[in-house]
Amino acid sequence: MIAVEQLGWFIVSGVVLNLTPGPDVLFIVNQALRGGVRPGIVAALGITVGCCVHVAAAALGVGALLAMSATAFDALKWLGTAYLLWVGVQLLWARRSPAGALDASPVVHVALSGQRAVFLKGLATNVLNPKVALFFLAFVPQFIPPDAADPALMFVLLGAIFNLNGLLVCMAWALVAAWLSGRVAQVQRALHGLDRVAGVLFVGFGLKLALSDAPVR
Repeated sequence: MIAVEQLGWFIVSGVVLNLTPGPDVLFIVNQALRGGVRPGIVAALGITVGCCVHVAAAALGVGALLAMSATAFDALKWLGTAYLLWVGVQLLWARRSPAGALDASPVVHVALSGQRAVFLKGLATNVLNPKVALFFLAFVPQFIPPDAADPALMFVLLGAIFNLNGLLVCMAWALVAAWLSGRVAQVQRALHGLDRVAGVLFVGFGLKLALSDAPVR
């Protein structure tokens, strides 16, 4: 059984890591700025489910396969790269919205694509990134006692705790972004520029992922 102190460090470390901006946070903030709290939370739920997929996969050994097989890593890496680049290009090409209206970009406009699409895009942003799987494989086992009776079950439980904390942090990002969108008069005019910035960042994340190496076996 994991010690209380060690569990505390695990929770604190997880919260700090989840606060670090990346593609997931960028996607949540973009959705919340445009549509308010609900689409931001829907995006957070999609991303959290993606994390759950990685935890389950790692517990079943898929994460270990990615760590050991350069071919498997590369396959998922290029899928993730293609997706991130696609999102980035969509954002860069989004037309500026008329005064007083939100951008009608199919990538981020909840009214056109629906909350289901927001959820699925959040899910894809996370699932198609092999580094998330490798992160869980490298981070979680450090907190599993060597004498654990069922390491796989302990992995799942710790992964669930990490994802719950992550969901709360992501929801906080959505709430803050939605709060800002309702109180900053210039935010609507800035959304077009935000699309450009977000597009560049997503393309950057995609290129960074494309240039990443498979783990050394």
